[in-house]
Amino acid sequence: MKRRDLMLTGLSLTLLLTTPACAQTASRPAPESNAFEAQVFAEGIEQPWGMAFLPDGRLLVTEKAGGIKLISKDGKSLQSISGGPTVVDYGQGGLLGVAVDPKFSENGLVYFSFSEEGENDTAGTAVARGKLDGSAITGIQVIWRQTPKVESPNHWGSRIVFSRDGQYLFITVGDRANQRPLVQRLDTTIGKTLRIRPDGSIPNDNPFVKTPGAKPEIWSFGHRNQQGAFVHPETGDLWTNEHGPQGGDEINIVKPGKNYGWPLITYGEEYGGGKIGETAKEGLEQPLYYWTPSMAPGNMVFYTGPYKQWQGKIFVASLKFRYLGMITLENGKVVKEEKLLTGFKERIRDVVQGPDGALYAAFDNAEGRIVRVVPK
Repeated sequence: MKRRDLMLTGLSLTLLLTTPACAQTASRPAPESNAFEAQVFAEGIEQPWGMAFLPDGRLLVTEKAGGIKLISKDGKSLQSISGGPTVVDYGQGGLLGVAVDPKFSENGLVYFSFSEEGENDTAGTAVARGKLDGSAITGIQVIWRQTPKVESPNHWGSRIVFSRDGQYLFITVGDRANQRPLVQRLDTTIGKTLRIRPDGSIPNDNPFVKTPGAKPEIWSFGHRNQQGAFVHPETGDLWTNEHGPQGGDEINIVKPGKNYGWPLITYGEEYGGGKIGETAKEGLEQPLYYWTPSMAPGNMVFYTGPYKQWQGKIFVASLKFRYLGMITLENGKVVKEEKLLTGFKERIRDVVQGPDGALYAAFDNAEGRIVRVVPK
């Protein structure tokens, strides 16, 4: 069954909060904020999906169909980069997440998650790395592949982020839309978060390394389609967001070995109605926060820049409702969400923090643009 990329109906956004013990609802629409300034930073990127800044301030951007752009510090120059991985531009798949090695100044390595074609009309999420050398990626090498590859165009996941110490790479992988029975199984990498070393090898302290039959790269399981991720700069924890079905998009703090419940628990339902599991069950993790109706989250970032009014806030892109959410935390709980960038017609796919402290939001369309955002 193909999943609709633009899921959901409804005009108002209801915010719901959860605690580890039970779910609590806060029924209030997210207000729009005008306490920011936005200007177009770069244009002419074909359906941008992922962004990552280089140490020198240039911005590396993936295009869903397989292109790679390198944007100058001032946004005025776009350079096409050759030599990236071979991708299958299929449904929601293509060239997706991107990350820059923490030791880039020494090794020049960049990492890409993408949709890789398999046999008999199958495909799977994969991760490759190569060296950025001028206008080309050289020595491209696939360091991880989803198993099994399946016949489905959707739910690839595909954010990749480094651990705080730079020793490990986290990968998010979706349930591939039609593979729900595999999400709870540890002998597949469907619907999982993974942790590998930058060369693709498996850390010996991963939670399932010694579990017979389990894929040793698994970090957590029970996920539907995680399209946003960051590592908390203070705790080192991995935070992700994921698409629910009709309702129930989530933010999770992902702990090793934990089961986040899909499809056994969810705050969403089948498209067109119909129950999916329960909302809570013993032994399964509750989300930190969830949306219903769904807002279809893209990437998210924890702000650490110089603007005091933004410090400690989470910014999350909304594909469905086409805004940038600004989330306030207090004592580890979400207490407020505000909407930024509501005046644009395009979906927002990615948001990253730049070296100048501004936020950069990528708009997901054929003539994609990147917008620079700062507080007033």
